[in-house]
Amino acid sequence: MAEALAFFFDDDTEKRLLQLRRRLSGAGVPVGAGRPNVVLAAAGSIPAAARTALRSELRLLSIPDLWLHTLGTLPGEDRALLLGAVADAELLAVHSAVHDVLAGKVRNPSAYHFPGAWIPRCSLAEGLSEAQLTAGFGALLPPEPVRAAVAEVGVLDTRGGATEMLR
Repeated sequence: MAEALAFFFDDDTEKRLLQLRRRLSGAGVPVGAGRPNVVLAAAGSIPAAARTALRSELRLLSIPDLWLHTLGTLPGEDRALLLGAVADAELLAVHSAVHDVLAGKVRNPSAYHFPGAWIPRCSLAEGLSEAQLTAGFGALLPPEPVRAAVAEVGVLDTRGGATEMLR
């Protein structure tokens, strides 16, 4: 995917998540660059009209803090280490509202982020070997929940890293 709508966190949350990345790096696990985030939607492109509609909708929404509670990975060959967010009713309502705005306005939407299929998560490391994944779990056990206050919502260019903040 080329563009993603993502939650970005306040300074305290970001510091805690970057500390986790440093622990992983110290264990020999390659970590991602850029600000930690949780992706709500992804598509080949999120055009200007969709961004304008999102700005309007985001002004009306109350975005809850997230509880990044579960240390885990996803099935498949592209091994990643992540913190899964508790998918409570408030978070799912925001996610659904965002997708209502985006419906029919984006090109090549990612079905992995649609309501009912979405797994809210903050990636700590991606593209890991089996040994790196094992080392990563060892470095972060036992996991400590992170209360993540959302400070900004933006469209992230997943290829170049640039972000346009919408809220």
